[in-house]
Amino acid sequence: MSGYFYPHNSDALREMIEEMVDPDQNKEKAIGVISPHAGYIYSGKVAGSVFSSISLPENYVILGPNHQEVSTGISIMRHGVWEMPLGDVGINTPLADLIMKHSDTVRENAKNHSQEHSLEVQVPFIQFLKGHITIVPISIAYFIPYEELEELGRAIAKAIRDYGQDVLIIASTDMSHYVSEEVAKEKDFQAIEKILDLDAKGLYDVVKKENISMCGVLPTTAAIVASKKLKAKKADLIKYQTSGDVSGDFFKVVGYAGIRII
Repeated sequence: MSGYFYPHNSDALREMIEEMVDPDQNKEKAIGVISPHAGYIYSGKVAGSVFSSISLPENYVILGPNHQEVSTGISIMRHGVWEMPLGDVGINTPLADLIMKHSDTVRENAKNHSQEHSLEVQVPFIQFLKGHITIVPISIAYFIPYEELEELGRAIAKAIRDYGQDVLIIASTDMSHYVSEEVAKEKDFQAIEKILDLDAKGLYDVVKKENISMCGVLPTTAAIVASKKLKAKKADLIKYQTSGDVSGDFFKVVGYAGIRII
């Protein structure tokens, strides 16, 4: 998706990200983050802020919504390389295998990742700030029930414990879509409150009850479950803004939140 959500040219991409991160920011060791996945011009400062606020490890599990119609509910990539403008990124096969070992619902399906941007757009920020990394991409379809998300979260936590190295969980999501700035903030902070409380079921329920158009609620739910199993103590809102802050159009905005779980 380079050339659309972010520049394909490596120099242009580095120059853009440099304006969106703060390498000197005070950093915490984190278990997970929530980060947006829109075009960098709109959501990049939120993503850059949250990644700048943590000590970045070498290994990542990235959870994102699948915006396409797919048959496999929870799709993992077990092997291969992502060719990115800032350099190739390898799939962490041992960690992916551990997740599959502990889960009855995760299926290997690389095809479901081929046209999906929500995971990919996280990677250049990490590469810029960290350098060499490995990833386990997990794409989640819109129809997954809470029970399967809870099972996924438990499997990820068990796999990370078994793996024995530092791993950061990333949940990729935008918040409200194409509503007024006022409505977006009202609805988004209902969801953000549940994330800050590390309340996975509460988040899942409030998004459904209040009809909040948070596209990555399912990945975020699973990430909260995993983080709590890994002894997360709290979550902090690092930055929130909407597309209106860039476009000046406050009648139809998309919301973006960057949250750190420690």
